Amino acid sequence: MNTHTVKAFGTEAPEADLKQMSIERREATAKDVEIDVLYCGVCHSDIHTARNEWPGTIYPNVPGHEIVGRITKVGSSVTKFKVGDLAAVGCMVDSCRECESCKEGLEQYCENGMTGTYNAPDKHLGIQTFGGYSERVVVDQDFVLRVPENLDLAAAAPLLCAGITTYSPLKHWNVGPGKKVGIVGIGGLGHMGVKLAKAMGAHVVVITTSASKTEDAKRLGADEVILSNDAEQMKNNAGTLHFILDCVSAQHDINAYLSLLKRDGQLTLVGAPEEPLPVAPFSLIPGRKSFSGSMIGGIAETQEMLDFCGKHNITSDIELIPIQDINNAYERMLKGDVKYRFVIDMASLKNNS
Repeated sequence: MNTHTVKAFGTEAPEADLKQMSIERREATAKDVEIDVLYCGVCHSDIHTARNEWPGTIYPNVPGHEIVGRITKVGSSVTKFKVGDLAAVGCMVDSCRECESCKEGLEQYCENGMTGTYNAPDKHLGIQTFGGYSERVVVDQDFVLRVPENLDLAAAAPLLCAGITTYSPLKHWNVGPGKKVGIVGIGGLGHMGVKLAKAMGAHVVVITTSASKTEDAKRLGADEVILSNDAEQMKNNAGTLHFILDCVSAQHDINAYLSLLKRDGQLTLVGAPEEPLPVAPFSLIPGRKSFSGSMIGGIAETQEMLDFCGKHNITSDIELIPIQDINNAYERMLKGDVKYRFVIDMASLKNNS
């Protein structure tokens, strides 16, 4: 298969900094589009993968799965896009398309394993996939999304992971008017959860350990804030929430949050702590409560989320950085020192000799 070389930023080993490198991209085949990457969001998964904290990283590794850009080439069979269109790519670039999940439009749960945007087997080139910290990506049109023209492109990039990761469970559990919804943790995911739940018409309650985040939570759209380290506040709010979206990826006491649910309440985990979270049986049994997880969303649902964000003018709160600052951005992210998502201006890579 014909390939071409593009500039990228990636890492050669778990403990190595990210640096500029060259990678191979396939020439666009009949069903592919080539996208000039304008902006790429920085997700916590990028750090986990770059540093092999979720074992299985193949090096060199080029992260990035919150990609927004403009189409520069289309294959001969492409019908959904044309050169010059704005386009986006999220966490997946392919799936088997034949299993039950794929046929239901839930490609993220592909029973044969979806193809991740980075660090997944690339069936075209026989190596690993490389992500959006690069000049260009080449992706099958069926895994490319349309970006509403009214959204700020840089601030729209995190919708491709943080947006869909929070939208999908809110939608699945019927969050809307008349529902009291708790969002735990105000970071890259949580701040999107607040904006989306509010736009869906829910009464939004932010649950945080930081009193300093109260004002910001309300700016984002929260109706109330509960400080989870204040025993009195937690006790007073026991049994009041229909649904909780838990966006925390550090260790935390899940039982404290389950106590806030009403009967038949549901807590869904989208943060990914490295260690198991012990659940006490009596956190679930007396109120017929449920504890579940959720992973991104399918392609159709991701498009639905982008259109919803276009309609409600929702984007992420971002700090735009040049690619040369990525290692510093990783360190700041680990300290929670970003409001609320770093996005790379990819012009900084193209202009770097």
